[in-house]
Amino acid sequence: MADAFPREVNTAEQVNHGPVSGAKHIASRLMAESLMNRQVLQQTDAQPVMQLLPDTNVIKIGGQSILDRGRSALLPVVEELGANLAQHKMIISVGEGTRARHAYDIATDLGLPTGVLSVMGDVISNQNALIVTTIMMRYGAVRVPEDHFDMFPIFLNSGCPIVICGMAPYRWWEQPPEIGRVPEHRSDAGTFLTAEVFGCRSAIFVKDVDGLYTDDPKVAPEAELIPRIGVGELLARKPRDLPIEPSVLHMMARARHMKEIRIVNGLVPGTITRALNGESVGTTIFAD
Repeated sequence: MADAFPREVNTAEQVNHGPVSGAKHIASRLMAESLMNRQVLQQTDAQPVMQLLPDTNVIKIGGQSILDRGRSALLPVVEELGANLAQHKMIISVGEGTRARHAYDIATDLGLPTGVLSVMGDVISNQNALIVTTIMMRYGAVRVPEDHFDMFPIFLNSGCPIVICGMAPYRWWEQPPEIGRVPEHRSDAGTFLTAEVFGCRSAIFVKDVDGLYTDDPKVAPEAELIPRIGVGELLARKPRDLPIEPSVLHMMARARHMKEIRIVNGLVPGTITRALNGESVGTTIFAD
């Protein structure tokens, strides 16, 4: 019977056929190809990407919008999440909030590069994740660092909610932003990438607003809630401000799994439950 896998061929076996290079050769589509070649790269996307956790929901607790408000905002959100654990598996991602903004302000005043700001945001997001994990200990919550994400199934299948640092772990290698020096890939981006990599069921961003509006409702009372909108249309509108990081919208356009996300108001009881149950609430942004 033929070998299931190609055998390594060591040029040392070919001692009678010229000089020995010591190199090993394995049959592969990419063996002798340039990884800058667009046609070669296109071949690597021939198979559908596997969904690793298709029944798990990723929920982002906003740092500034929820956690920084203290017990009046955070405790009801935690209780609502806990009440849904029997029906829904959850990875809870936590944002960096106001303390990170203060740190960013000092760092930019000192002239520090974006990569340093990204490291600082990561540290503060981890502190907030510890706070949420501690509050959710009665629900069996476990805080998992990114180098142990492969342990997700152990905890999820045991009924434990997982809490993670929301900050995208680019750290020192954060890309230079288009404007200013604040990292573009922060905790919304990290939350989205987690949902995308693991092929999760949903990505729900818990904020302090009902969703996206046609205008800023704080200055335009006639502004209307947008229940559903495509990424392309949203980007074309060039909004002055968004309740979610713009980098998430650009990543959605290239996503394989996470083709839509939802923004809900965590200050309104029941909205997280409705979002987990797939009901129409907040704003859904979808990939065109």
